[in-house]
Amino acid sequence: MTVPVVVTGLGVVAPNGLGASDFWNATLAGKSAIGPLTRFEASGYPATLAGEISGLAADEHLPSRLLPQTDRVTRLSLVAADWALADAGVAPADLPAFDMGVITASSAGGFEFSQGELKNLWSKGSQYVSAYQSFAWFYAVNTGQISIRNGMKGPSGVVVTDQAGGLDAVAHARRQIRKGTGLVVAGAVDANLCSWGWVGLHTSGRLSTGTEPTTAYLPFDERAAGHVAGEGGALLVMERADAARERGARVYGEIAGYAATFDGRDGRDGRSLRKAVELALADAGVRPGDVDVVFADAAADPGLDRAEAEALTGVFGPHGVPVTAPKTMTGRLYSGAASLDLAAAFLALAEGQIPPTVHVEPADRHGLDLVTSQPRAAELRTALVLARGHGGFNSAMVVRSAV
Repeated sequence: MTVPVVVTGLGVVAPNGLGASDFWNATLAGKSAIGPLTRFEASGYPATLAGEISGLAADEHLPSRLLPQTDRVTRLSLVAADWALADAGVAPADLPAFDMGVITASSAGGFEFSQGELKNLWSKGSQYVSAYQSFAWFYAVNTGQISIRNGMKGPSGVVVTDQAGGLDAVAHARRQIRKGTGLVVAGAVDANLCSWGWVGLHTSGRLSTGTEPTTAYLPFDERAAGHVAGEGGALLVMERADAARERGARVYGEIAGYAATFDGRDGRDGRSLRKAVELALADAGVRPGDVDVVFADAAADPGLDRAEAEALTGVFGPHGVPVTAPKTMTGRLYSGAASLDLAAAFLALAEGQIPPTVHVEPADRHGLDLVTSQPRAAELRTALVLARGHGGFNSAMVVRSAV
């Protein structure tokens, strides 16, 4: 059954802001959190910059029993889920357990936890490996731990589509709500800034080796030479529109349309991404002229940037719609990137402000109306969010304001 599905809560853990309000204020102010890696000694690696989360002490937010059994990514996810539920005004204990689900995305799982246990295995012996290693590394662990913590026993799952995952998880959640599930926590948080994870990220060949934080990640710029990695993301509370309004919930907006395509390993052909955009618009029942802003994937790879620009100009025309990439302030958060962009899109719709793409000088050849330097005030009703995962995943989502 096709019913409107809305977002009633946002839980944000981002390098430039903890909580939706702090993140949004920092984003509008153009506050970048990209800087030298501090979580481990990275000077011997080609890439040395990242978007790191600081100021979040897990033991101040989570029970002590959870700390020895969870990776950093799971702790961040649990906190984000708590914040999202509180923002939605939802107390899970008051709701039927089988009427609540959790669907997250992951690109790596609990890498840092696994790194520590593998170190114990080879340096001390198998008896020093934690029993929690059996699940703390797993891609689905964030879904599982959020479900257990909140007593959520309804339809749940995990998707693994790299940086497209944050949109894909929300799309799966919309599908479950349309089938009858009352509430789903959905989105993604990723955190793999450890030496083992860092080696894995380098295998893509897409990490920037720049050492100056203001010029290392420059999507749609002639100087584009790879992206800066980051950690964090956002989780969203999703409900049926009628149920949300019946309980008097604040509604950020509607998940109006979604589509996904696949274009193989290279991903430098914009036709598949364009098709995803067109299908998402059709799913939402809107025309290109109805879209007020696009939150771009913004790979900062010359070929991928060209493909994305061609897809956008093909649908909207040259300079046909404002485009922004606030992830230039956080780095690309892998599966967490798209869900953080969704949170930013809903906040932009609510306040009529398009956040800036910092430090970028847009190349004329791309034909994009890229919002740079300062926020742009605009009447915003409909936004398009794009995400592309390494290996050929393309996802597009249309969101609509609550008004």
